Amino acid sequence: MSIAKTAADVREPTVALVGNPNAGKTTIFNALTGLRQKVGNFPGVTVERKAGIFNGHHGEKISLIDLPGTYSLSARSPEEAVTREALMGSSEALDHPDVVALVVDASNLGRHLYLTTQVLELDVPCILVLNMMDVAREQGLSIDQEKLSERLGIPVVALEASRSVGLVDLKIAISRMLRSPEAQRPSLTSIPESVRDVIVDSVPQALEIGLCRRGNGILRLLYLISHHDAEHFGLNSRQFDLISQLKKQLSDLDPEWEDKLVASRYEVVEEIVEEVVQETHDIPGGAVSTDRIDKWLLHPLMGWVFLAGLLVSMFFLIFSFAQVPMGWIETLMVWMAGLVESSMPAGDLRDLLINGVLAGLEGIIIFLPQILILFFFISLMEETGYMARVAFLMDRLMGRVGLNGKSFVPLLSSYACAVPGVMAARTIEDPKDRLITILVAPLASCSARLPVYLLMIAAMIPEDRMSVWVKVMMMFGLYALGTVGAFVFAWVFRKFLARGQASPMLLELPPYRAPRWRSVFIFLLERARIFVKRAGTIILGLTILMWAATNYPKHPEAASDAVSEGDKLEYSVAGRIGKVIEPVVTPLGYDWKIGIGLLTSFAAREVFVSTMAVIYSVEESDGDDDLTRQRIRDRLAAEKRPNGEPLYTPVVCLGIMVFYVFAMQCLSTVAVVRRETGTWKWPLFQIFYMTATAYVMALLVYQIGSAF
Repeated sequence: MSIAKTAADVREPTVALVGNPNAGKTTIFNALTGLRQKVGNFPGVTVERKAGIFNGHHGEKISLIDLPGTYSLSARSPEEAVTREALMGSSEALDHPDVVALVVDASNLGRHLYLTTQVLELDVPCILVLNMMDVAREQGLSIDQEKLSERLGIPVVALEASRSVGLVDLKIAISRMLRSPEAQRPSLTSIPESVRDVIVDSVPQALEIGLCRRGNGILRLLYLISHHDAEHFGLNSRQFDLISQLKKQLSDLDPEWEDKLVASRYEVVEEIVEEVVQETHDIPGGAVSTDRIDKWLLHPLMGWVFLAGLLVSMFFLIFSFAQVPMGWIETLMVWMAGLVESSMPAGDLRDLLINGVLAGLEGIIIFLPQILILFFFISLMEETGYMARVAFLMDRLMGRVGLNGKSFVPLLSSYACAVPGVMAARTIEDPKDRLITILVAPLASCSARLPVYLLMIAAMIPEDRMSVWVKVMMMFGLYALGTVGAFVFAWVFRKFLARGQASPMLLELPPYRAPRWRSVFIFLLERARIFVKRAGTIILGLTILMWAATNYPKHPEAASDAVSEGDKLEYSVAGRIGKVIEPVVTPLGYDWKIGIGLLTSFAAREVFVSTMAVIYSVEESDGDDDLTRQRIRDRLAAEKRPNGEPLYTPVVCLGIMVFYVFAMQCLSTVAVVRRETGTWKWPLFQIFYMTATAYVMALLVYQIGSAF
């Protein structure tokens, strides 16, 4: 007789990678899963979840979860909280792991073993993975694996993930642990006897009222007692009363019990390190000296010189090398538009496909090469260990305006696109620092602003009167203005919105290492997929809606050649709205047509250029982007006000560029901010303060400039 298996019976066993940041978990994850992985968010939280499948030593399918890095189970950030709750069995985001692979940096064993001692007390099957053994050897360190395994009571596997050395041994250890999952139970010598006695006596009552489950009662109770805001864990009255009672009992017993608990745990770690780690002093002659390199890269002067050179190189490639693949994308989209045009009769459907769907796709994909170049540099900086040095250098500057040094990475990412920039703020532990970073990140001039800048600079001054260096300095000034604006608003928000000092940055400086190109490739592939999926759906949908708004209702004489495209646009919904908002934009020196461009570009900033092309009946010819811009520029230069004066004067063009430096004008960023903050309060505030600032700055530029 056969018995049907339930979903739980047939589910793949789960292995969780746990460790400190920079321990090499992601490298191990990529080495085991390859491209058989997916990235998403944990249910209910905006923390990235990496999951994949790999084949065990006997060919069995095993699910692998890369939990966010944490230094201890006393979580300070949403990412660390996910790891803690998953290990303590109180997470609804994923099943309790069958095996925990504790990844530690073999060259810095003392720092990484603190988390290991905490996880071992959870009474779950564990394997210790000594990663970066090659780095340890380069530093003249020798680790006795057998003694370490005996001391901890769990299997120990040596690994060099960057070169895939030891992966077979890791698979064997995982398969053995899955087949014989008896959890090891080392003595909890890291918890003082007096504290342990109080907690142990209370475990039965805690189990009875559902405060913990068998196997992790001691650590669960210790964690809840140590956090004075334990009520936010959703405890009922009986559970909360027990926590309060235990907290008082321990405090009466010893007011410094928490500090002693931490000190006791570190004493155990120091004893283990002294037993198993030896300095051989046999350092390879070709080894990289981290301290020697840091003398230059962290130097008060030369450190900034190197960073500036790296950023200049990055932006040079973004603005030059990226033009080649961007040209390929433009050619492809023009070919597709031509194919649709030649295959379909003229009409609204063809116009929708060409000017709505294809134009929307081009607006999304065209900036992907620039974004990938930026993420390539970010990946290299992270892989080599230099990113931590950049955050260290920036910490003092960021601190003066109320930001944490880790805010540098989100701001840097925002120069390509604010969407990944806002998402990168998840790594900032302090909620206030994270919120301020999210609020100012869109002020960094993203690549979507470039088409507007290029068009306005071209229309501002005739080509024969503007040198290349003038264009470069104007572009640099726009980027600098956005950066200064981000710092100023960060200071304002710290003073009035999220008061208090910026939290101190606790950062481990990992040793320098060669980049792992496989990890870089997988990182870029995932970033590309996430960007197209998340940003593409929003922008594409809005582009189609904007196309409809500029085409309906139809002008009664739309079929007549006497009716211009401008007249048709003026009769449409967008045109009528433009007439309504004209009094608002007139003080800025704009007319209703520019107002429509500002309105339609709320979906994405680059939509302003295509809207201007439609308004002024500019026909693109054969995908020649330079020719298109030339014609738009000439048409802008010829545009007159009702009194016969030129409309697009240098002051007006400068005002438009300044407006786009500060304006939000990006619906996908609004959506991401809503998801990251969990409320509409902050994205609406962001829209208000950025739009108001953009309006005031553009008003000052036009009014003061016109006076001269």
